Amino acid sequence: MAGPRAYLDYNASAPLLAAARAAMIAALDAANPSSVHAEGRAARRLIENARRDVAALVNAKAEHVVFTSGATEAASTLLTPDWQMGRGTVRMSRLYVCEADHPCVLNGGRFPAAQVTLIGVEGNGIIKLDALAAALAAHDKADGLPLVAIHAANNETGVIQPVDRIAEIVKAAGGILIIDAVQAVGRIPLDMSAGYADYLILSSHKVGGPKGVGAIVAASDLMMPRPLVTGGGQEKGHRGGTENPAAIAGFGAAAREALTGLNSIEAVARRRDEIEAIVKTLVPDAEIFGTGAPRLANTTFFAIAGIKAETAQIAFDLAGVALSAGSACSSGKVGPSHVLKAMGRHSDSLGALRVSIGHATSAEDIELFRTALAGIASRRAGREEAA
Repeated sequence: MAGPRAYLDYNASAPLLAAARAAMIAALDAANPSSVHAEGRAARRLIENARRDVAALVNAKAEHVVFTSGATEAASTLLTPDWQMGRGTVRMSRLYVCEADHPCVLNGGRFPAAQVTLIGVEGNGIIKLDALAAALAAHDKADGLPLVAIHAANNETGVIQPVDRIAEIVKAAGGILIIDAVQAVGRIPLDMSAGYADYLILSSHKVGGPKGVGAIVAASDLMMPRPLVTGGGQEKGHRGGTENPAAIAGFGAAAREALTGLNSIEAVARRRDEIEAIVKTLVPDAEIFGTGAPRLANTTFFAIAGIKAETAQIAFDLAGVALSAGSACSSGKVGPSHVLKAMGRHSDSLGALRVSIGHATSAEDIELFRTALAGIASRRAGREEAA
């Protein structure tokens, strides 16, 4: 990979922040945080400090943060019919998810497929609120409570869901609301004290922390899901297994940086707008998806007619630009976007490309993107003329 490169794939994984790297290195020699000796207590302090930092990012209580191995584990833990309230049990009889959700939510976790209801989205990517309300109104609470899991912001289009409205509908139906905040955290303000979510799902590496660590953030500890990972009672019994002090410390450091970064998110939005202006100038017939709805400041998802996603992605990579064709969660697979399909855009999905940026994205990065796209547009024009 000789020559300059531009990393424009923050929604897949944000680059590791210097503060997170330093925190991890400092914690690599940490002892077992469950040990009662001085070394164990020092490791425990690292974890509890990080727990406070992660909680502060979403204005939650530190004691309501449960560390996991990542967002997928967090989702699999929360998406279960079996819940506990004190020594009693609570049954969730059906799961309601959005058709444009991330696969770790779409797969339904521990719910049988027959107990999962998909809710569609409008053409702009916003969930169909009337359909959600109707589905919950028809829910039979005699069998158990409705559990609703919705993403706060889409990982492909960046479309931001109206979580306040969703929460009103869910609460009116007596349901429990899980918000997948993986893409939203650090990019829009999130406030657990506002009462719209019962649980949040977070991921460290989306905010510049290390991979392999995430969190469940609960509004209270009154009710929690039956543990997915059992063992020695770590994380107050909600997630067994010895904690990873280095990864958790890195997550905490990244959370501190992300909270500060919210104050300058408009600068990221200006970069995103510059990228979209380049797209429309060089490829006038390109379509940018989700522009009819609120979007994350860092995300652009666009289609180049007549060019398959994998072809364009390879061309960008060869020109020194790292971006993606939708979600990077399928072991490198590239194919039609289920998000665009849910939005009713079946044919355009073959050419959909995602650019996602961050605070470190530079003018030089954007210039590399411009040069790469110009080359792709020129080759497309040459093929059209030859035809």
